Amino acid sequence: MPHTHTLPALANATAGNAPSENPPAGNTLAENAVDGHETRERDRADLVALTERITGAGHPLIDTPEWLTHTLDASSRLPLALRALLRSFRHDPGPDGVLLLRDLPVAGAEPLRETPTVPGSVERVPTTAAAVVSLLMIHLGEVIAFRNEKGGALVQNVVPVPGKEDSQSNAGSVLLELHTENAFHDNRPDYVGLLCLRGDPTGDAKLCTSSIRRALPLLSAATRHVLAEPRFLTEPPPSFGRLGGVRSAHPVLLGASEDPNVLVDFAATHPLDEGAKAAMAELREAFVATMTPHRLRVGDLAIVDNRVAVHGRTSFTPRYDGADRWLERVYAHLDNRRSRVSRTGGGAVLD
Repeated sequence: MPHTHTLPALANATAGNAPSENPPAGNTLAENAVDGHETRERDRADLVALTERITGAGHPLIDTPEWLTHTLDASSRLPLALRALLRSFRHDPGPDGVLLLRDLPVAGAEPLRETPTVPGSVERVPTTAAAVVSLLMIHLGEVIAFRNEKGGALVQNVVPVPGKEDSQSNAGSVLLELHTENAFHDNRPDYVGLLCLRGDPTGDAKLCTSSIRRALPLLSAATRHVLAEPRFLTEPPPSFGRLGGVRSAHPVLLGASEDPNVLVDFAATHPLDEGAKAAMAELREAFVATMTPHRLRVGDLAIVDNRVAVHGRTSFTPRYDGADRWLERVYAHLDNRRSRVSRTGGGAVLD
C-alpha cells in the first residue's frame, strides 16, 4: 500500500514524537504553485559546453580547491538568462523563497547509472549533473559542506537507503517534516540546491516548500511575539551523527518583524514551554496551509532560500531497483567570512 501524500497535522511540537496521520482540514497539495523557468535549447547547449570545462578525464576531483576554482571561473560564463535569474533571486527570493529551473542537462554521452543505495552517498568525480548544480550554486554564493555530514562532500546524493526508511533525513522515505536546513547550526546554508537526476517512478515523492512570507499573515500578533523570543531548542539531524546536545535557546522568527527569517525544524525543534508549543503548532499550520508541492522531474533544480523558506518531502515507497528518485544537493553561503573560523585552511568544509 502506498504511503500517504499529505503532511500530517502537528501532534506534538517536540522532536521524537510521531506525527499524526490526519492532514489539516481543508489542505491539499494542489492549491499552490511556483512558476518554473524553462531552460532554452540554446542556453542548455551552452551549459553543456560549459560543463565540459570541468568534467572528464584529467580534471581534479570535486572536493579539491582546484575544482572549485575552475567551477567559480566557469560560472561567470553561464548563459545570461540563467545569470539574470540567479542574481534576481539572490536580491529578493520573492514570496515563496524558491527558484525552480527546469530542463537542465544532467547526463553526458554516457547513460545515467543506477540510483545509489548506500548510506552517505556522495559524488566525488565531476559529472555533468554535479557540474551543473555546482556552477549554478556557486554563482549564488560560496559552495560549502559540513564535515559531520557525509564526510564533508560538496555534492551529496539524496536517495532512499534500505533500512533508513523511517529516518528524518535525506536517506529516509517516510514523510520528511518541514525544516530549515541544518537549523541547529550557527552557519547553516543560505541556499539549498536540489537537482533531480531521476524522478520518483511512483509519483508519490514531492518536495514541499513553504515560506514565512506567505505564512506570516496567518499568524496572530501574540504568536509572532512568542516565536520571536528565545524559547526553542533545536537538535542536529540524524545525518550529522551524534554531536552531543543542542545549541542554546533561540527564536524561531529572527530579524525584521514585518519580514523575518525563520529558523525551525518540526522534527528537531523543542519548544521550552506551553506557550511556545502552541505558537509552534500555529506556525506549522500556517506553513501547511500555504505549502507548495513540487513533483521534480529530470533536469529540475529547486533552489530554496534557507532563510525565508522551509522544505520537506512527502512519503513514498522505494523499490531499490536502481530506478528510485535521485537528487543531488549542494549548499551555498552568501558570506564565507562568517564561517572562516570553522573552515580549516580556508577551505569549503565546516568542521
